[in-house]
Amino acid sequence: MNVLVIGAHGQVGKHVVDKVKEYGHNPVAMIRDTDQIPYFEERNVQTVLADLQGDFRQAFYNIDAVIFAAGSGPHTGADKTIIIDQEAAIKSMELAREFGVKRYVMLSSIAANRPEIGPSALKHYLYAKGRADEYLRHTDLVYTIVRPGGLTNDAGNGKVYANETINQRGTIPREDVASVLAHVLTVPHLERISFDLLSGDHKIEEMFAK
Repeated sequence: MNVLVIGAHGQVGKHVVDKVKEYGHNPVAMIRDTDQIPYFEERNVQTVLADLQGDFRQAFYNIDAVIFAAGSGPHTGADKTIIIDQEAAIKSMELAREFGVKRYVMLSSIAANRPEIGPSALKHYLYAKGRADEYLRHTDLVYTIVRPGGLTNDAGNGKVYANETINQRGTIPREDVASVLAHVLTVPHLERISFDLLSGDHKIEEMFAK
């Protein structure tokens, strides 16, 4: 399966590319700068040059699934956040539909479905993510929305806790988030659902077993 990873050169995206390969799929890394190409060439990963702030339809040729792992980050201004986390995300959904790509996995954020409880400094980010998630839920795409807690650069240990809503604060390594994003691609009972995600005590396969 050819999996387009949007935001492939980001902190989570790099892990996603690796995990998609580990799961036996062919990642296609969408990048915006040519100087990012060598990183992926060293890993024998196909790249496609495209910019979320422009026309990126060329990235969708011969693609079977999309993982949207791009983000402006919670510390950028509201204008950039809306451009990337909301509008570009929605554009990617429309392009997926146009090109007949059915499977779509969204990297969101915990509290994106209830941004009013988030810290004031992050509310613009959470509202943008939440609007994109809501748009996705109303498409005919076969989606999964993953809402992780605070992201860390710790090494992943493959142990997580997931639930429709988690009413506690917590963190999770970016590597483990990437593992979950890759894992859900081909698990039918994880289609058309959304869930919060933190570090936990369950192996990923156990946590998401039927």
